[in-house]
Amino acid sequence: MAFAVFALMFAGTSTAWAGSPHFVKVSYTVTDNTLTVQGKEAGLGNETQVHIVVSATAECINPGGHHPKAANKASFTAEGDFPVQNGRADFSLTLTATFQPDCSPPMTVKFTSITVEDVDHNVFKRLL
Repeated sequence: MAFAVFALMFAGTSTAWAGSPHFVKVSYTVTDNTLTVQGKEAGLGNETQVHIVVSATAECINPGGHHPKAANKASFTAEGDFPVQNGRADFSLTLTATFQPDCSPPMTVKFTSITVEDVDHNVFKRLL
């Protein structure tokens, strides 16, 4: 009987030790044609690092609110490995949208479909 109780306690402890990865704070800023995503992932347990990928679609928008050419819409990604300390990882990734031809004034870059993902743990968050 004591062995069964000990086994149940150990099983519960190992589940808690594995963690439950989730994003607790993620935000983004846009400056001209640059998108920066910053955040924190928690519940990582005894991990040493996480691999984060940020993806977004960028469109070159004219003053009328439309993107005039198919070439002026593209997907961009940035990725990196970030250390885990006490079951948490802070991250910051920047991606820059470049177009050919350039998206120059009065045109502006608009980011859509912004996502952040911890690919190691299949944790995904859509920001926009």
